[in-house]
Amino acid sequence: MQAEQLVQLVIAALEDLKAQDILTIDVRGKTSITDFMVIASGASSRQVKALADNVLEKAKEQGVRPIGSEGLEGGEWALIDLSNVVVHVMQPATRQFYDLERLWQGAEQSRAQQAQE
Repeated sequence: MQAEQLVQLVIAALEDLKAQDILTIDVRGKTSITDFMVIASGASSRQVKALADNVLEKAKEQGVRPIGSEGLEGGEWALIDLSNVVVHVMQPATRQFYDLERLWQGAEQSRAQQAQE
């Protein structure tokens, strides 16, 4: 499965259970870890766990074996590594604290500014 198709599968799995503020960041060329990061919020620990479980289930149904997952027990945050796509599901306060959007998109903006100079 192509990375872009996997991103769409992840987004659909998150939307199925009403994830909030779903964001996809293309990190190709910025890191060798993955091609895309998908970040989403869940309103409660129960929803964060359900969202992560649904992503895992839908991926496995399509023959995608996750490399690993973390944080599923606590429900404050969850990380699912699907190789070409890394999924972060967090409660809003945790998402705000880690601010992954700024971290990865900020790097992109810095590179663009350096290229213009």
